[in-house]
Amino acid sequence: MGTPHPVLAQLGWTSFFSGQVSAEQGTTYLPVRVLSVHRGRVTVLGEEGEESISSRMPAQGAAEDRPTVGDWLLIDPTTRGILRILTRTSLFKRPTPGDDRRVQLIAANVDTLFVVASCNQDFNIARIERYLVLTREVGARPVVVLTKADLSPTPDHLADAARALQAGLQVELVDGRDPASVARLAAYCGFGETVALVGSSGVGKSTLVNTLRGSDGIPTQSIREDDGKGRHTTTVREMHRLTDDAGGGGGGWLVDTPGMRELQMSEVATGVTEVFDDVTAVTLECRFTNCTHGDEPGCAIRAAITAGDLDPARVERWDKLAREDVANSGAVAVRRARLQKGGGRR
Repeated sequence: MGTPHPVLAQLGWTSFFSGQVSAEQGTTYLPVRVLSVHRGRVTVLGEEGEESISSRMPAQGAAEDRPTVGDWLLIDPTTRGILRILTRTSLFKRPTPGDDRRVQLIAANVDTLFVVASCNQDFNIARIERYLVLTREVGARPVVVLTKADLSPTPDHLADAARALQAGLQVELVDGRDPASVARLAAYCGFGETVALVGSSGVGKSTLVNTLRGSDGIPTQSIREDDGKGRHTTTVREMHRLTDDAGGGGGGWLVDTPGMRELQMSEVATGVTEVFDDVTAVTLECRFTNCTHGDEPGCAIRAAITAGDLDPARVERWDKLAREDVANSGAVAVRRARLQKGGGRR
């Protein structure tokens, strides 16, 4: 395919995607991007405009083989049916809460992930680390966005705590209701780029999207005063366009997601290694390769903790995430094997 249609370019159509479409397919089928997912249908946008089509795939497969927000699809221009999902640059997913054998897709083809946390009871280093692990695993750029600074007497200390999680990590402290404060976030969402916002309910994701877009189109609710937790105001994952004049964002796309207080880890071994690179580097010095960092002699982790070189709380969080990933990844592998044996039935 040659120069992309202006709408496709705006949506983020790049050589990565056009390279997956043959010359014949380029003249026969239509590329569209998924803006939102509903029961049995997806809203898509392409050079022929926005429309709702069936989400039914030609053949059943694994959970990852169904369309999610941000996906690029090839559709038949006559039947409007989906022919295939183009290979993704990234895919955010998690084990379905309450059933680690199933997978919940969050968003695809995301360039930057805003990990949103508020400066109240919701601020949780362990939860932020989980999102960072997920981001590093899929190769997107993480940016920690701290909202509601007025709810903390020391918001700068919270920002410093987040920056300490990883060298070079971008942390932005903003007032989600103030356009001037939020404007600098638009720089992460340039022309054709996609930014997804993740975090617990009530941290201000929808407020950030509304402020960046200069509208109040997404409903928001106040948090509960007793525990600082919010209600689920966003019920579907949906892409929102950031117009060219919204803080200099260049017309990229924002993906608002429902709040996720529970984020189980699965198939994120690389992400764990990168986010906890200081801990994993020390494990290489253990006498035994299968060291559990308990009572074994020559354990470099215990020695580093004793010497004050490693924070025991950080080591504990690393160990928990690593074990969780092993357990959940095993469950996913078993499910895939059953699917293959059963001919793709879910």
